[in-house]
Amino acid sequence: MRKDKKNNSDKPSREEAIEAVRTLIRWAGDDPMREGLIDTPKRVVKSYSEFFCGYDQDPEAVLSATFSETQNYDEMVILKNMRLETHCEHHMVPIIGKAHVGYLPSGKVVGLSKIARLVDVYSKRLQIQEKLTSQIADTLEEILKPKGVAVVIEAQHQCMTTRGVHKPGTSAITSRMLGSFRTDSNTRREFLSIIQRTDSDGLMV
Repeated sequence: MRKDKKNNSDKPSREEAIEAVRTLIRWAGDDPMREGLIDTPKRVVKSYSEFFCGYDQDPEAVLSATFSETQNYDEMVILKNMRLETHCEHHMVPIIGKAHVGYLPSGKVVGLSKIARLVDVYSKRLQIQEKLTSQIADTLEEILKPKGVAVVIEAQHQCMTTRGVHKPGTSAITSRMLGSFRTDSNTRREFLSIIQRTDSDGLMV
């Protein structure tokens, strides 16, 4: 499995990152040394360390612990409406939405919080929604080797709601279906029905 690990050999220092933010403030037309902005570069760098902490986490390790006592469980496991926060790799502005993740076990069942953490590992990186959807699904398939995996993400992209075409309220929906969710229309239909059924926001997929 590809680890998606970053190369830290040429990672800038914290002070270099802070100075880069000062440069951006000057480029925007303001004075990074004025009272209201003097600590902003440090705050931005601290925020970035949280926004992009997924680069320091191994998605395989997140799913490494499974429950042997549930090895005979063979019905769907679904987590729906998980809040998702990531950043567009083209403009570095937020993408805010929710993820629905389901899988059909084949001997391995993982803790529910591990699935949520897997979503965070990949969302806490610079992303495009299509790639994020595939990464979550593919990792679940590779590590758990289930009968099938389904991932649906619905999100709003501030790169198109606050700039560019300025289309607020627009949501992008992406999905990846693997195994039985792709080949068996009844399995896929059941999953989609479950994630829609109690969705107060009226998600249509």
